[in-house]
Amino acid sequence: MEFKKLNNNEKIPMISFGVYDIPPEETKKAVINALEVGYTSFDNAQVYYNEKEVGEAIKESQISRDDLYLTTKNWVSNSGYDKTIKAVNKSLQDLQTDYVDLFLIHEPFGDYYGSYRALEDLQNEGKILSIGVSNFDPARLLDLDMNNNITPQVNQVETTPYFQQYEANEMMKKLGVAHQSWGPLSDGENDLFSNPILLEIAEKYEKSTAQVIFRWLIDRDIPFSCKSVKLHRMKENIDVFDFKLNKKDIEKIKELDNGEDPFKDNYDSELVEEFNSEIV
Repeated sequence: MEFKKLNNNEKIPMISFGVYDIPPEETKKAVINALEVGYTSFDNAQVYYNEKEVGEAIKESQISRDDLYLTTKNWVSNSGYDKTIKAVNKSLQDLQTDYVDLFLIHEPFGDYYGSYRALEDLQNEGKILSIGVSNFDPARLLDLDMNNNITPQVNQVETTPYFQQYEANEMMKKLGVAHQSWGPLSDGENDLFSNPILLEIAEKYEKSTAQVIFRWLIDRDIPFSCKSVKLHRMKENIDVFDFKLNKKDIEKIKELDNGEDPFKDNYDSELVEEFNSEIV
């Protein structure tokens, strides 16, 4: 595994196993399989409703906590200082750990300023090693940074070949915030896996298009999370450290960027209403 150093000198693995949309009854087995394959970093969230199962799998594995990297996220309904303190303690309880390596504010909705100040205090207490946000656009990230004491260590945003986030990446570099990708494969939407440019590069390196996308992120110094409950896909997804893309490859992939988020628009009123209505 390769790592990226954060602005607080902690290190985040370049690849995390995501548990989004894995049913609770399937999560424990998936995490155990991922651990056996070689994953040591797990990306979770309160709104995934499977923190308990992740905790059970980790406990059963008997792997030392120091050898694992756990990320989870605070949902909108738990925003605000007091609610966030309570929610973090609940996540720690469910994950069966005394600390999490990375705790993120999941969405830029609700009282996320109160939440962030709670995360700052919890980081100072040692319950969280690194703090950050998710789905914050450059303007919101800058504003949050300018109005708090601790610069976020991470901003996790959707980053795919069709939505490459170069503008967001520039702001993160300016602030010293690590850019982490979620959903790098876009669920294969818009014929991503059969894209001619990606197929050409994949054939060149004798890799799959998914492996090319993951390597593209690593070569951009962007950690990411990926998910599969299929054992052969789990193995394939971390088999990306034996090749590197050259600048010409990266420039070709850059041509695929259309600058449009295929899944969500944080300025859409229906989305804001939906996210604020879900109570975790």
